[in-house]
Amino acid sequence: MEKYFKIGEISRMYHIGADSLRYYEKLGILRPKRGENQYRFYRTEDIWRLNVIRELRGLGFSMEQIGVYLKEHNVSTTRMMLEDELCIIQKKQEELRRLQRNVKERVCMLAKCGEKEMGKVELCRLPDRYCQYIEEGYRQDEEMDVLIKRLLNKNPETLYIIGSNRIGSIIPEESARSNRCREYSGVFIIDQEGDTVIPGGDYLTLSYRGDCEQNYHFLPKLLNYAKEKGYGMVSDVYELLWVDIHVSERVEEHITELQFRIEQKA
Repeated sequence: MEKYFKIGEISRMYHIGADSLRYYEKLGILRPKRGENQYRFYRTEDIWRLNVIRELRGLGFSMEQIGVYLKEHNVSTTRMMLEDELCIIQKKQEELRRLQRNVKERVCMLAKCGEKEMGKVELCRLPDRYCQYIEEGYRQDEEMDVLIKRLLNKNPETLYIIGSNRIGSIIPEESARSNRCREYSGVFIIDQEGDTVIPGGDYLTLSYRGDCEQNYHFLPKLLNYAKEKGYGMVSDVYELLWVDIHVSERVEEHITELQFRIEQKA
């Protein structure tokens, strides 16, 4: 004798709301029988269909795709569906591997924060860095958050969450020299898929802890060091965020790095 299940039993068994079960019925994916008072009764066939729906929904198949498969399933269509599943699983595995690399990189970066020497000018050689860039000025940190979201939308594959020293802002050279140390002309995120290049070369860098208002102290220090050593400033100033509000709400833990490219004066 065929066993029937009430909608409440199915709902508890699959942790699916009754509204979802009614929606599947409306789509024609489930076809429960009607008993007295129009109560729904689900059969073994409906259990099988729910298993298929749950599996395929978990892989990202649309209800339309699932409906087409359930209306005509045979050895051939099942094989095609399984091949599609394999492709989706492989893609998810690639995404997870990329996410794993990204998270490991951010963990290492945050570990390096404890080793960074604050307030000291350093000379280093940096390679070309590709980036996504928006040339749009701002003055408030809240405005930067909106611009960063627009940057991330440029490349959906960008896996920035927290703990990244790839995001920054540009202070024009003229502004830096005129002590307008928090006047920004744009924002960027370092990304190999970016269409803008920050040229490689010799850079003077300086990192500090605390709020970004300290630009007014440390940027002149960086400029004076360049002057004393006979270096010419040949780029805008790049302000990179190692630790910001996305990592810590404690302002005293925030770390900012200022850098600009230099050449030895003749």
